[in-house]
Amino acid sequence: MIPIRDENPTHSVPIITYLLIALNIIVFIYQTMLGSYNEQFIYQFAMIPNDVITTRSTSSIFDIFTSMFMHAGLAHIGGNMLYLWIFGDNVEDRMGKGRFIFFYIIGGAIASLAHILTNPNSQIPTVGASGAIAAVLGAYLVLFPRQRVLTLIPLGFFVRLTMVPASIVLGVWFALQFFQGVLTLGGPDVGGVAFWAHIGGFVSGVLLGLLLKKPESSYPAFHWENS
Repeated sequence: MIPIRDENPTHSVPIITYLLIALNIIVFIYQTMLGSYNEQFIYQFAMIPNDVITTRSTSSIFDIFTSMFMHAGLAHIGGNMLYLWIFGDNVEDRMGKGRFIFFYIIGGAIASLAHILTNPNSQIPTVGASGAIAAVLGAYLVLFPRQRVLTLIPLGFFVRLTMVPASIVLGVWFALQFFQGVLTLGGPDVGGVAFWAHIGGFVSGVLLGLLLKKPESSYPAFHWENS
């Protein structure tokens, strides 16, 4: 399933979501401009689980946060920003801008810690906003489970566009992450997708989403008239 857009208008302009997308794109453009020095840049600012565990230095802990804004390629950042674009605006709207900033950073940090705990000896740099975005998906699931999402569903050689409840789209996404994450436990450290970062971020998003949401009285629902 590939989400395309949702049918969930916001009450205010999602400035923080737009700024997060812009910041990720700016950092990615900067990475591409570095050319052969990009690898050095990644090792300097990416999160490396073994470094966090063994050194516990300020720089290695700081890398948990800087790594959230770095990406390994065009497909990597493209997929992450698509999900943030679709789901981030409504979560920001439901929490408020200040709470959403806190939520995004903490959700991303918890995602990184989940990856560290399941891969403590890994010396492979970890980059990407997917942990923080997984938190956004978890929050969206509990805040807007019945909202419909236009979804691209591959069916062999054919694809179908259809509206699917957010609970199904995000529930299937989490189930796939969990299944693949379990398969990686105890396996060789070969890099790839940090599934446990996704799982940790999603679970933290569910809990933080319920904790940080604004009261219903301050978030009036939209109403449509039939024509």
